[in-house]
Amino acid sequence: MKRLYQSFLVLFGSVTIAATAQNFDSQKHPLKIVAFGTSLTARGGWQGPLAEKLSACLGWSATVEMVAKSGAPSSWGLEHTSEVIRLKPDVVLVEFYANDAALNRFTSVSTSGDTIGAIFSSLRRGLPDARIIMQIMNPVSGMAGMARPYFSLYIDAHIRQAKANGVEIIDHRSRWMSLSQNELAKAIPDGLHPSPKAATSIMVGPLAEKIGGVNCSS
Repeated sequence: MKRLYQSFLVLFGSVTIAATAQNFDSQKHPLKIVAFGTSLTARGGWQGPLAEKLSACLGWSATVEMVAKSGAPSSWGLEHTSEVIRLKPDVVLVEFYANDAALNRFTSVSTSGDTIGAIFSSLRRGLPDARIIMQIMNPVSGMAGMARPYFSLYIDAHIRQAKANGVEIIDHRSRWMSLSQNELAKAIPDGLHPSPKAATSIMVGPLAEKIGGVNCSS
């Protein structure tokens, strides 16, 4: 029964994506995106370029608003889910695993997974017609990486919850890892937070294509 329910969620998500894209194409109403997350969102610098890219390739206005806080764990996200819902976005971009993974947060993998699952469920109930997309962000290194020795386990837990809740996933890691070690060090100087220029270069194209489809693939 659980597997059947999960299959339904995935199918429902696919139908919602198609319906949403068709609605944008026919009505050409402003596309509202909310970026929901941690400092990787709050300090990201990629939101304005993403809005510009989508506006240009879709041919109508796109905006990106933020509900984000530096240092925010997933528990903060759960407390602020209602704020995202009140904005009534068409698309929500979510990322909350990075701070949960830090040892000083004392957040277990299972707790982090349960919390992001509750976030996805709340967003799904409050925004039944919106696309919800979980972002897997950049790699971590140096002191930031040492403070997060089980980083990949937290990512895996969030991926499982995304799949269980019919949430889309965009994984930026392969594009980051295509950089040389020297390029990566310059792009993410503190080992955790990419420069806005680097984040824009890596993330905006794939995000625009994910959200806008083939019109935004170049």
